[in-house]
Amino acid sequence: MTALTEQHNVADFYEFESALTEEERKVLARTRTFMRDEVRPLVAEHWAEGTFPRQLVARFRESGLVGLPYEGYGEPGPAASHLLTGMMAMEMSRVDASVATFFGVHNGLAMYAIQAGGDQEQRDRWLPAMARMETVGAFALTEPLDGSDIAAGMRTTARREGDDWVIDGAKRWIGNATFADHVVVWARDVADDQVKGFVIDRGAPGFSAERIAHKTSLRIVENADITLNGVRVPESDRLQNVSSFRDVAQILRDTRSGVAWQALGVMIGAYELALRYATEREQFGRPLAGFQLVQDLLVKSLGNITSSWGMLLRLARLQDAGVFRDEHSSLAKAHVTARMREVVAWAREIFGGNGIVLEYDVARFFADAEAIYSFEGTREMNTLIVGKAITGQSAFV
Repeated sequence: MTALTEQHNVADFYEFESALTEEERKVLARTRTFMRDEVRPLVAEHWAEGTFPRQLVARFRESGLVGLPYEGYGEPGPAASHLLTGMMAMEMSRVDASVATFFGVHNGLAMYAIQAGGDQEQRDRWLPAMARMETVGAFALTEPLDGSDIAAGMRTTARREGDDWVIDGAKRWIGNATFADHVVVWARDVADDQVKGFVIDRGAPGFSAERIAHKTSLRIVENADITLNGVRVPESDRLQNVSSFRDVAQILRDTRSGVAWQALGVMIGAYELALRYATEREQFGRPLAGFQLVQDLLVKSLGNITSSWGMLLRLARLQDAGVFRDEHSSLAKAHVTARMREVVAWAREIFGGNGIVLEYDVARFFADAEAIYSFEGTREMNTLIVGKAITGQSAFV
């Protein structure tokens, strides 16, 4: 397959990238080049093996792409806009959703939890090394028996003993946890029944992380089952600005839009592959692209991409203005991931039998879409958030 074009996104039919400043476009181009040169050559083999290419950590460290949303901790200059960081997530997922997820867990969930939930001393202690990716972060919220109902059903507990906390419980589906240096763990305080956050270092006594095997989606991501058996955490490692699940929800609200951008990137990656294949593959004496039904699938795919991109651009503007709400990010996550599912199916359809062969890449996009569709709040849960906002009636049970 031909390498991705470095400086041009063929799916940008309405020229959305022009909304970025000149400096932001340079960062996006650097992201595009990094993914093309450093990531793309590795992903097919590692996806097939279900392993994470650890050498990418050092490559990211040298890239200047980490920590950009955090002024004073990443590259010199002001914090990156939500539009830029969203398009970076899109650009990464355009090549590989697993690597984009690794990056999003570290640069988004883990670092933002510390930025938003920690005090200044904690930010200064952890974020500089994380922004240089000298240390890697993970974010442990979901549990074996609780996913969508984690707010009310969290079973992992924290018990205060003097200057320490004792954490007991289990977490599941925790990306990066097998090799992360710092894991942000959420637990329910047995004293006041409120959720609190703790930063636990790898190797802490009583902490173990076991990789989840036999996945059919995001196979490069090392999701783990975490066991917490009497893990002692000093009060200084409790996130000081988190006192309830409401604070956790604030963090998720800000990161959920990043998953919608990932979904857009997956759509674009699958569309580009299908468009290229349709122009190169001949049947009945002419390219597939010359058949009406194939053009119909391509145009519907481009329509989904373009409408989703427009929604996300507006969402990023609302975020940058500080006026966006839970229902804004929930609508984007629910809608864009649903459109993504359509596009990857249409793209795979254009490939015919070759669409199930990893060599042609589209099978990887098709499979990875399923995880993105589900995590950071299922479509149903995000729909209920939006439904409550527009009707004033809660349909949660």
